[in-house]
Amino acid sequence: MIETSDSVSFKRLKWQCRRGMLELDVLLEPFLDDVYLTLVEEDKQRFHKLLACEDQDIFPWFMQKETPDDPELARIVNFILNRVQPESDQA
Repeated sequence: MIETSDSVSFKRLKWQCRRGMLELDVLLEPFLDDVYLTLVEEDKQRFHKLLACEDQDIFPWFMQKETPDDPELARIVNFILNRVQPESDQA
């Protein structure tokens, strides 16, 4: 079955993207809305794995203070950061 933005599984993911921290919400929700459905299955699974992590673990990853030990999580965190963060201004 092909996943769509109207599917139950997508709506569950949308709910899981709503975290306890606004800083995470503004990264995860736009990524889900704009990119998730275009991901290959392996990256979708990495995203699911990321959503299973606790906010206090993923917050420093997205603030680029720490890097996940798990290479699968590191890949999806970097992918999300590269997709949703605007390119920095070059001085």
